[in-house]
Amino acid sequence: MRALGLAAAFLLLPGSALDAQQPSSPQVQPRARARELGVAPGVFAPGPRNAITDVAGVAVGQVTLIDGDRVRTGITAILPHAGNTYQSRVPAALHVGNGFGKFAGSTQLAELGELETPILLTCTLCVWKAADAMAAWMLEQPGMENVRSINPVVGETNDGGLNDIRARPITAVDVRKALESATDGPVAEGSVGAGTGTVAFGWKGGIGTASRVLPARLGGWRLGVLVQSNFGGVLQVLGAPVGRELGRYAFQNVTGGGSDAADAADAGGNGDGSIIIIIATDAPVDDRNLGRLASRAMMGLGRTGSSASNGSGDYALAFSTATAVRRAYDAPRLQTTQLANEEMTALFQAAVETVEEAIYNSLFQATTLSGNGRTVEAIPLDHVREILRTYGIAR
Repeated sequence: MRALGLAAAFLLLPGSALDAQQPSSPQVQPRARARELGVAPGVFAPGPRNAITDVAGVAVGQVTLIDGDRVRTGITAILPHAGNTYQSRVPAALHVGNGFGKFAGSTQLAELGELETPILLTCTLCVWKAADAMAAWMLEQPGMENVRSINPVVGETNDGGLNDIRARPITAVDVRKALESATDGPVAEGSVGAGTGTVAFGWKGGIGTASRVLPARLGGWRLGVLVQSNFGGVLQVLGAPVGRELGRYAFQNVTGGGSDAADAADAGGNGDGSIIIIIATDAPVDDRNLGRLASRAMMGLGRTGSSASNGSGDYALAFSTATAVRRAYDAPRLQTTQLANEEMTALFQAAVETVEEAIYNSLFQATTLSGNGRTVEAIPLDHVREILRTYGIAR
């Protein structure tokens, strides 16, 4: 399956129904991206798609799994470039904001500072199945006949509220579809792929993406972000206290703000959950400075109202697609040209504001979802608009 229009493939298994993903209801409202609400974090301009695929060569493929009343999960694949990642590796680094989670392949990534496979995102108990399937797929690629070791990189968040996670429903076929359907076009957001069953700030979370293009005087580099949002806290949008105004936020039940609706959405808890943040750039950056870049993702995350709770797995992985820092797997020596430390500051700024916007997009694009005996509502954008207008943000 190749080149699907929004980089997403839906697999509707026997007994599934599309209306389980977005029930027919008067409450269902058209969704919007952050900029359509007047929410444009930061000072740098987005790329043409405002997506991670604005970084040339990066492709995204997604498979959404909806099966009967219980399975609501999926896979999101991020490919750093169009070639064989094992043979032409990209420098990369992982920053752990809070490590309550599983990020397969992280130790070798940290040791060598490079990716040798695409990146997969999925549900918590599906990590090992996804890793095994991607390893098998990679080993079948041309030129891999003598390969005896491979390091699949797979991140996760726990979608066990809406999804029958113990069934571990993904298959090798699903993983292959995500990898082989990857496209460098627009990226589907919200309740799709690895974000199908996720929850953020007590509302439906999901996949979000955004990008920035630096001015020519700052190198003209591009930076793109993709997030899988499944975390909590006290939501704020460009500083406006949206979570408090909507009456759904962490710790509200012990601070006098509890409500039955909030309890049903687990918003009265302590903000547990997880987020995976993937940062791509075409700037020639080595793995050491990519680690510094990845760490700035936590600043963008904090701007949205997360406190990185004890039960949250907050991970950011950054990689560079620049051919000037690419690493051939069999090269005895590497000759690279990379940015100096002093040239990183604009990229740091771009990362902070892009992460912030991608998280908003993951919320604003998500649709109400029912599954596994639970319904999680999409954040009501009409109310969000009113709040933003009150605080002088939305148009």
